[in-house]
Amino acid sequence: MGSFVGIFITVAALLGGFAAMGGHLAVLMQPWEFVIIIGTAVGTFILANPWKTVVDTGVACMQAITNAVPGQRYYLDLLGALHALMRELRGKGRNEVEAHIDDPSSSEIFKAFPSVLGDPSLLQFICDYVRLIIMGNARTHEIEALMDEEIHTIVKGKLAPYHALVTVSEAMPALGIVAAVLGVIKAMGALDQSPKLLGGFIGAALVGTFAGIFISYGVLSPFAIKIKMTREKKCRPYIIVKQTLLAFMNGAMPQIAVEHGRKMISSSERPSIDVVENETIAGPKAVPSEAEPKAARA
Repeated sequence: MGSFVGIFITVAALLGGFAAMGGHLAVLMQPWEFVIIIGTAVGTFILANPWKTVVDTGVACMQAITNAVPGQRYYLDLLGALHALMRELRGKGRNEVEAHIDDPSSSEIFKAFPSVLGDPSLLQFICDYVRLIIMGNARTHEIEALMDEEIHTIVKGKLAPYHALVTVSEAMPALGIVAAVLGVIKAMGALDQSPKLLGGFIGAALVGTFAGIFISYGVLSPFAIKIKMTREKKCRPYIIVKQTLLAFMNGAMPQIAVEHGRKMISSSERPSIDVVENETIAGPKAVPSEAEPKAARA
């Protein structure tokens, strides 16, 4: 909703201000100028990026529009699953714990936390490092370095749509100039026409420059930033897993290790320590939903 409200205010202020100055809105209705600019931008975007990034950009746009970011319920499921795994690591044998990470879809631990089970990438990340902990040969600083490298790779991949859109946004003013030049060429071919007709051609050409600059700085750049913020929030669970497992490897009790992870959650979404304790001890059903009062959050 916020995206649509922002675009509505931007366009309303732009067109309203132009009309208030005495401008005629019909002059801005130059569909072929927009076809040249937007069509060229889409073509160069597809040319410059692998198809996977093109598809992922569409997914990222929908996530930004719908604000599809992890919420408090997701974080509670994640912390609960990590706590349960760490308790298994402390209290049971290697074979019993391996059963959970070898086949997470059949694990009673992960079945109790559907948000984690429904995120294959994060689930694989958790299982890989729990397996390294079970092996017991790797040192904590080695695991931390490996986690950092993998998280860096994950973030880089998640932000590929952002960088792709920023590149297109930076090119939009130049594409607007291209459309304007084509409009001027058209006007130069009509120098023998009436001044009124010639003025209309020149005005249409200038709309191309205006459209390129406006789409770049008024639409694409802000939207790319929103995609970046959305994707960074979706990468936050990996940081939480990292801090929790590292604390556990350094000798912290499961409940203390979970607290290390909880501190990595942004304050607006961070559940209180009491809610997390209730989650890890009594299970997910004992935890209020995301609609709980904000006063219950840390």
